[in-house]
Amino acid sequence: MNQVLAKLNEIQQGQIGIKVYCTRSNGFLDSINPEMTIPLASAAKIAIGYCAAAGVETGELNWNDLVDNISFNPGEDSKELYPHLQLRSSLQLREAVEVMIACHDSYVAGEIVRYCGGWEKVNHTIQAAFPSIHATENPRSQENKGKLDETLNLIIHIYEEYIKKPDIWTPIINGLVRQKGGIDGIPSFHLNHMTGGLDHALVDIGIMGAFGEQPLLFAVGAVNLPNRFHDKTADQKIIEAMKLLYQEYTKH
Repeated sequence: MNQVLAKLNEIQQGQIGIKVYCTRSNGFLDSINPEMTIPLASAAKIAIGYCAAAGVETGELNWNDLVDNISFNPGEDSKELYPHLQLRSSLQLREAVEVMIACHDSYVAGEIVRYCGGWEKVNHTIQAAFPSIHATENPRSQENKGKLDETLNLIIHIYEEYIKKPDIWTPIINGLVRQKGGIDGIPSFHLNHMTGGLDHALVDIGIMGAFGEQPLLFAVGAVNLPNRFHDKTADQKIIEAMKLLYQEYTKH
């Protein structure tokens, strides 16, 4: 883990944070700035998925419920990942949550939130367990944010509940597994994650490793970066750190 932290500390402009949970030891590894607040961008959709699953768990919602008025954000990749859904104007809640996460689709996210009772109710559900996390309709909003350690706690909760109750938590995991965004050197089936990026910030949260072989759960964030569309230094350092983290996983 020392190599991972050293690589991230090479980012000289901006603030970086990382926190990692080892499912083998059921403990946290060394971290950097775990309590920093980060903009979530598209990664907030995992919290929206959590809200839907929580509703299914309590019986308020059902994964087979139909979500109407579905349209797909043309700027995302549902045409490639879900070509068979493009002519449909309604999806089962389970399908909508998977597509929202797999494709980072804000249009689908908006309809899921509407179906779950609106943004205020969704945030109330999220914040009952993860007080710092706040999701907004506009993923680029400064209010779409959370503390790094709570985003990791969100992933830990989803992973652990999936292991115990896959019938409830599978749609979120399906979305993480199906989405694109691989890193050369890490097998795609060992990197199930959700990224979010803005001009001067980024976040990556997810599961690294095989589900049945005690994976690492991680949250990485960076803020106050140089414009990432012109300066790729931070992105590259984080990719290198993720490769080192994967090496850490393969050791145990």
